[in-house]
Amino acid sequence: MPDSAAEVTAAGIARLAGVGRAAVSNWRRRHADFPKPVGGTETSPSFALSDVEEWLRDQGKLAEVPLRERVWQLVAGHPAGAVTALVHAGCALLLVRDRRAAWPALAAVPDERLAEVLPVPLEETLTERLGAERAVRTPSVTELAPSVPLLRGVVELAATATAADAATAATAADAPGAAAPGARDTFEFLLGRHLDANPRQYTLTPPGPAALMAALAGPAATVLDPACGTGALLAAALPAVGDPATGAPSPGAPSPGAPSPGAPSPGDPAPRALHGQDADPDLAALTALRLALSGDADVRVLAGDTLRADAFPALTADAVLCHPPFNERNWGHDELAYDPRWEYGFPARTESELAWVQHALARLRPGGTAVLLMPPAAASRRSGRRIRADLLRRGALRAVVALPAGAAPPYGIPLHLWVLRRPVPGERPPAELLLVDTAPDHTAGASTGRERLDWPAVETAVLDAWRPFDRDGALAETPGESRGVPVVELLDDDVDLTPARHLPPPAAAEGAAQLSGVRERLTETLRRTRELTPPPAVGPTPGGLRWPATTVGEFARAGALTLRAGGAGTAAPGAPVAVLTDTDVLAGQAPSGTLPEAPAEGPGEEPVLLAAGDVVVPVLGGGSVTRVVDQATAGAALGRNVHLLRPDPAALDPWFLAGFLRATANNRQASSYASTATRLDVRRLQLPRLPLAEQQRYGERFRALAEFEEALRTAGRLGEQLVQGMYDGLADGTVAP
Repeated sequence: MPDSAAEVTAAGIARLAGVGRAAVSNWRRRHADFPKPVGGTETSPSFALSDVEEWLRDQGKLAEVPLRERVWQLVAGHPAGAVTALVHAGCALLLVRDRRAAWPALAAVPDERLAEVLPVPLEETLTERLGAERAVRTPSVTELAPSVPLLRGVVELAATATAADAATAATAADAPGAAAPGARDTFEFLLGRHLDANPRQYTLTPPGPAALMAALAGPAATVLDPACGTGALLAAALPAVGDPATGAPSPGAPSPGAPSPGAPSPGDPAPRALHGQDADPDLAALTALRLALSGDADVRVLAGDTLRADAFPALTADAVLCHPPFNERNWGHDELAYDPRWEYGFPARTESELAWVQHALARLRPGGTAVLLMPPAAASRRSGRRIRADLLRRGALRAVVALPAGAAPPYGIPLHLWVLRRPVPGERPPAELLLVDTAPDHTAGASTGRERLDWPAVETAVLDAWRPFDRDGALAETPGESRGVPVVELLDDDVDLTPARHLPPPAAAEGAAQLSGVRERLTETLRRTRELTPPPAVGPTPGGLRWPATTVGEFARAGALTLRAGGAGTAAPGAPVAVLTDTDVLAGQAPSGTLPEAPAEGPGEEPVLLAAGDVVVPVLGGGSVTRVVDQATAGAALGRNVHLLRPDPAALDPWFLAGFLRATANNRQASSYASTATRLDVRRLQLPRLPLAEQQRYGERFRALAEFEEALRTAGRLGEQLVQGMYDGLADGTVAP
């Protein structure tokens, strides 16, 4: 693969050398011969890849740049932008996939001629695979010229697995930086890296929800996504079959991983036709190439505004999968007042999502299924109640599923899945609507979010409810989780379809027996709290105010303790690591976070792992809270905005350290008040210089205070649980007055 003038950022350098970003920053400061920036900005500079590679080799930090990393840098540094580079790469990969015999002759052509001879075979391949009318335009000679090194690189990367036998390919795939993907997986890797590098530019459907939506829709010969984005939903509809060119397993998502339980299996019939449309021409082109490289289905993807200019007005699909844009006001309300798609009512200007629902139904064959990811407000807004009522009366809406917050963007909102079916003429509408609420029970801890989401449990709960309901038309109630609700009960003035409003919580059914258990635990905790109450305070310690003091920073320099800041780090794939967050420390709870997984193409950053006896201190909020790590928390990673102090047992007692660090006066003098958020400078906290035996005497008292505080916290939680349980039990009749 020839050299090029590709540029690389600090993050890219870290991936090349297998280190963290902090190491790259240290190299720039410590080594005068480190390559100078050639582009980027002052806060995010870029460097010439060839200069960086040479410097890393001279320093003994790099033997060879992995091929897949070099190819990615050519994509990221392409003069026309990464999206153009991805389109050119996808065109070349499709040519190699469908016309492998033609590439050797093309590869023998010199670089300056390759751009001149490529457009004709590319046009033939794209037309044959994607049709004459398509989202992917054949690049011109001028456009291809700067892409020649990239095209050779991606073809070499895709050919690696084909050239090796199965055993060699399996061994290479396990090595860091190994490159053994086929044409499809090469494009998935590059597309996934681009999406990861630009998280705010795209609204993505994560692989888990995409696979669940495909499973709810069921096997289908023709699938449509009218707002296809990067093609995640259409890709999820494909069975997990091998690459026709290499036999490599399909990842089915930008970031390869274990297939979701809800994903189509090799036994499912493969879709014969995939149709997609997106208003962004770049996304439409990327989706077309992605799907064409993923199998042999007929792929038709076009660019355009779906609601205003439907590209497939005569289509009758077996299934429609859609993650529409939310809360759009300019969706075509004024121009489309008499559009025949509004069979269930003309949507209000504020109800763009109901316009997408009716578009999906209009493109289905009778009996076909549509699954849409919807904002929760669409189930309850008064402006949409008449359309919701007509969807129910005619049997078009079959299920509403509430997902936990963190399942899909926007991650702070618990989104809904709507399962719809186009009514078959002459059939009687179903009598019930399935409502499923997965939000309360599938997150670890009190708060929700992506890091604590048990997605396999969510997926199982949804499919276990939908499949028997779809088969039988009814479902026995699972309290608080799922229920087939008679349609007549929902047709009131509001037509509110929010699952939580119609599914009573399961805790209320446990009634008096559960509350008796809570009361017994509370009584025992209060007894323990009384025993732990500190004795009356005695007079001041003689000379206590005149103790000589030393700062934490000075203790660290003397080696009496180690000071570390948390926040960075990744976990090995398949080996989750819990994270102790600042919220956990302040609330006195177990670690609630989870480290992100390291990228598959290289090692990640090493996290700061906790050990028993460490002292952790949150640095934001101006509070005076410390915590001594116990055996139950040991092994967790240190979260952001938390500092770790690891004392030398021969010099410092951990409970003595934690107790004096918590003093209010100590925190005030070590905090910064220069901004709206008070920040603690841990190095400025002070400790009295006392003999170890005296430290341990104070440490025992501080330990007793911590036990008393934990007992009070537990009593408070149990008291709140008992009070709320009594209110609920008296209200629903499971507890007598």
